[in-house]
Amino acid sequence: MLHAHTDFACRLAALLGLLCPLLGSAATTVGLPQPRLVPGGIAVIAVGPSSAAAPEVFQDGHRVLVVDADSQWQAIVGLPLSLEPGEQFVEVRRGGSDKEKRSLVIESKPYATQALTVEPKHVDLSKKDLARYNKESKRLAELFSNFTAKPPPTLAFGAPVDGLRSSSFGLRRVFNGQSRNPHTGMDIAAATGTPVAAAAAGIVIEASNYFFNGNTVIIDHGQGLISLYCHLSRINVSAGQHMSQGQNLGLVGATGRVTGPHLHFSVMLNHAWVDPELFLPAASNTE
Repeated sequence: MLHAHTDFACRLAALLGLLCPLLGSAATTVGLPQPRLVPGGIAVIAVGPSSAAAPEVFQDGHRVLVVDADSQWQAIVGLPLSLEPGEQFVEVRRGGSDKEKRSLVIESKPYATQALTVEPKHVDLSKKDLARYNKESKRLAELFSNFTAKPPPTLAFGAPVDGLRSSSFGLRRVFNGQSRNPHTGMDIAAATGTPVAAAAAGIVIEASNYFFNGNTVIIDHGQGLISLYCHLSRINVSAGQHMSQGQNLGLVGATGRVTGPHLHFSVMLNHAWVDPELFLPAASNTE
């Protein structure tokens, strides 16, 4: 009887031009990110027909997101900011000892340098703050190593907040005259208290306060795709909570190391920070 109901529902759906509502699918049908073969960018590589089993793909030892799009398995590869220009490789594994290497040619991309002045306590850390930072770094490393088998339902992210998007991803930052790591996200200007939405569906894996990031929410979207929301004035979610795209997660603020209220929004892919712009719809208000 169940098969009869399923068959009827699927035939009805077909007449309406819809997918069968009773047949599950892991396919990501829309929203592949914009490829950009530069450090901090993304490669999109077809790795076989989706009629076959999904291969496993690795970049520098890290598992890569693989989705079904246009009847092909597509590997969505995050390219680390530290990646050297020139030929690079990803490894495709199809079970057993069947492995192949795919070549990528990475172009150079110069990133600007930005000098910022912040409170000295956020640059020259006290022993107490340094101990806190080291503890938090270990915690974040564990969270960012998360890899869940289920792929994201879509890779088309929505803007987490309306506002002027800076093109600050990859900036080499100098705080109070001291060089620090490149900026690994996008800053979106907005007033304190502005609602912040989940860029895509996923599970909250962290909702806590950090020394540099301030009030922070981290969402796991599946298969190594993770988004990060920092400097919130308030967190409205908790770890383990399932989020739908566009659901409120907190409010814009100025907590942590900041010069004013804004949202710091980052995207990680196979353990590499990538430019969030590649996942977002085009905006006319980008600096």
